[in-house]
Amino acid sequence: MAHLNYYKYEGYGQRSKENLWYSQAVRVGDIIECSGQGGWDCETDKIVRDINGQIDKAFENVEHTLKTAGAKGWVDVFSIRSYHVPCNSEAMEAMVRNLKQYCPNHQPIWTCIGVPRLAFDDMRVEIEVRAHVRAETKA
Repeated sequence: MAHLNYYKYEGYGQRSKENLWYSQAVRVGDIIECSGQGGWDCETDKIVRDINGQIDKAFENVEHTLKTAGAKGWVDVFSIRSYHVPCNSEAMEAMVRNLKQYCPNHQPIWTCIGVPRLAFDDMRVEIEVRAHVRAETKA
């Protein structure tokens, strides 16, 4: 898989690569795919407890991951898949608020899925994205 470029960010991303054996993002040509980003602090690994804070932090972590992989950020995102425990109106409102903040000039496609559990006990959200990186932003 030498034609694939894998990325991790400092802190949580590096520890996940070493301890959980996965990367935060992969680049295939002009497409960057991010693994699910949760509401954790990248330095301490602590997960924010409330759903609004978790979703806010997950959006920040997606932005950070995209930039680490050579994208401009959310502006390059065209596809989103989010997983929620639970998938309720509070989670939806926080997602929409963040989408309006991070994607003010475009509306990516989005699939929202309610699940019974995520990777860690306190996780309530996980967000995966796909981004198209234009030629001028290639790493």
